[in-house]
Amino acid sequence: MKNDTARFTDRLAATARDIETLLDQLLSPAALSSETARPPRLVAAMRHAALDGGKRLRPFLVVETAALFDVDRTGALMTGAALELIHCYSLVHDDLPAMDNDDLRRGRPTVHKAFDDATAILVGDSLLTLAFDVMARAEVHPDATVRATLVLELARASGLGGMAGGQMLDLAAEGRFENKRTLSEKEIVTLQAMKTGALIRFACNAGAILGKADAAARTSVARYGSAIGQAFQIADDLLDVEGDTKTLGKAAGKDAAAGKATLVATLGVDRARARLNELVEEANAALASFSEKSDTLRAAARFIAERRA
Repeated sequence: MKNDTARFTDRLAATARDIETLLDQLLSPAALSSETARPPRLVAAMRHAALDGGKRLRPFLVVETAALFDVDRTGALMTGAALELIHCYSLVHDDLPAMDNDDLRRGRPTVHKAFDDATAILVGDSLLTLAFDVMARAEVHPDATVRATLVLELARASGLGGMAGGQMLDLAAEGRFENKRTLSEKEIVTLQAMKTGALIRFACNAGAILGKADAAARTSVARYGSAIGQAFQIADDLLDVEGDTKTLGKAAGKDAAAGKATLVATLGVDRARARLNELVEEANAALASFSEKSDTLRAAARFIAERRA
């Protein structure tokens, strides 16, 4: 009989395979009914950005949170695919020379290196737009109000007050626009809650939206999402300090070299790791009312804290 870790690993891999298949279909070269044409170079670059990479953790969180409310898996996968398109767009733009100027992503050349800067910008634009196309489709949920709520929440998680706004705060913290200053711990938490945490919180909240959960259940899921969102960023910052480029599939040590504002830099490795463990406990406590139905999500919290790539 498989233990919890093995079951979690199997479920994560199964969702990743399903999302890969779905993204492959969504990024087909064939134009849809209301499209004029899909330029081959743009399609190829979008597929380079979105396929064959990553653990698909965000879609997994959508699927597993939706399972708490017995949501149809097809709709949860469609929602997760839309979210993954947003995530992939953000990576493409984040890697650009004007942003983090990275050459590697998931062990392969970044889109602007494999193609060019202009194509990479259009890839990001197109993945972002396609995400909302997908989220508006009837396959996500038969209730148009649910789909509209998902579109609204995803827009807020990925835009001005979420991920994009967090990226601006991150650039400002590097001293891109004015003299560099040291951020307080509270300011770093806010920055990371926007840049990284917002999409992870959305992934969890989306499952509750799909399941038309009551207020108490949605609050519990939101608490879980907030805790693992912060945990994910701390784990990522620890990997930047302790990992290596080959294992990570991207350049290691860049955050420290750029003087990025992180909790690891502010608290030190030991205190940051202690905070990480506290966040896992917070995440688990938030799921108490779901009992054994939340076992996979509890395993996900531990996986996020202990990941090595």
